[in-house]
Amino acid sequence: MSNETLTITDNRTGRTYEIAVEHETIRALDLRQIKVQEDDFGLMSYDPGYVNTASCKSSITFIDGARGVLEYRGYPIEQVAENGSFLETAYLVIHGALPNREQLDEWTAAIRQHMYLHENFKALINGFRHDAHLMGVFVSAAAALSTFYPDAKQIHDPQARRRSIHRLIAKVPILAAYAYRHSMGMPYVEPDPELSYAGNFLRMLFMRNEARYKPNPVLERALDILFILHADHEQNCSTSTMRLVGSSHADPFCALAAAAAALYGPLHGGANEAVLRMLREIGSKDNIPGYIERVKKGEFRLMGFGHRVYKNYDPRARIIKRTADEVFEVTGRNPLLDIAIELERIALEDEYFVKRKLYPNVDFYSGIIYQAMGFPVEMFPVLFAIGRTVGWLAQWQELLTDKEQRIGRPRQIYLGARGREWVPIEKR
Repeated sequence: MSNETLTITDNRTGRTYEIAVEHETIRALDLRQIKVQEDDFGLMSYDPGYVNTASCKSSITFIDGARGVLEYRGYPIEQVAENGSFLETAYLVIHGALPNREQLDEWTAAIRQHMYLHENFKALINGFRHDAHLMGVFVSAAAALSTFYPDAKQIHDPQARRRSIHRLIAKVPILAAYAYRHSMGMPYVEPDPELSYAGNFLRMLFMRNEARYKPNPVLERALDILFILHADHEQNCSTSTMRLVGSSHADPFCALAAAAAALYGPLHGGANEAVLRMLREIGSKDNIPGYIERVKKGEFRLMGFGHRVYKNYDPRARIIKRTADEVFEVTGRNPLLDIAIELERIALEDEYFVKRKLYPNVDFYSGIIYQAMGFPVEMFPVLFAIGRTVGWLAQWQELLTDKEQRIGRPRQIYLGARGREWVPIEKR
């Protein structure tokens, strides 16, 4: 008997089964052999929210939640954020290796080549109400891209996949900028390929009547870092949605729209907005002790603390905290930052939160930075989606090249009625 196995005894029948263990997992289909009767379906695992189910093998992002480690393709997030640009990080996440100068120049040129939208997109976005939620506009526009690029359906052609990747990375910030300008009643600004990815996005958002818009380098770099930190985070809700929709062989534009819709939810992409609301509710540093006591009583959660994966300090939160200081040197200090810093200090010294390993996560400071830079809260999940587009596309590409993958089709445990007779309506 191999040591790399799990021996299971079914006490219902007395039978013993030997199941292979690989990468600290067992294959769920191996459980199907465990039956009481030969015509039984076989044993399944029950895992609401997939908290302990691996749906794929991946080499993109590594997380060790117990130690607070995050790596893109093996590179610690601290090194990536400190040394890389967003497009350089995008190349790494998509291709699996850091580019040399020639490769980065070719990659950047390919992205810039697609930094334009069909004129009909302006009519599409103009059709939304001025107060439509920006994420709703973004999701709709991302799906609409599919109708402009029918070759995107050629998902098994590597060159077609590459074009789709270039197009999406190039166009998502333009969709976002157009949605924002429409909500403000302002004319659209065409992209400037001579600027950096983040600098061009800031220009399309905030340009007024300048002859030539020059982004503030501190804010430009801060936004670049925020995009980097959000580039991928392995199998979360939206990424798994990208893979699930992609498993049906839908084109990447529609799959990305579905992933963005998953991100739209307040438990995922809207968490930093909830942090802002909490800080405003606290109001001042003097109110923090009382607020924390109410959290301990279970009246509400402490937003921005704790993470499904991290049981240590979220490494992205440390980077964002440093970035916040640099941003506020330019924009002026936001009083919410003082509340946030004091709240973090008190919580990290409180046994209640320490015992539960509730540390600040990436959402705790990102919303404050976005607000200081002039973004409305409705824009927060859109900004998240721009950065995460890279990870979604890398995961989608990995899915399509993985021969073990098949169309996603979760099972269920049926607990409803059986064998009922239809009752005519006059007798009900």
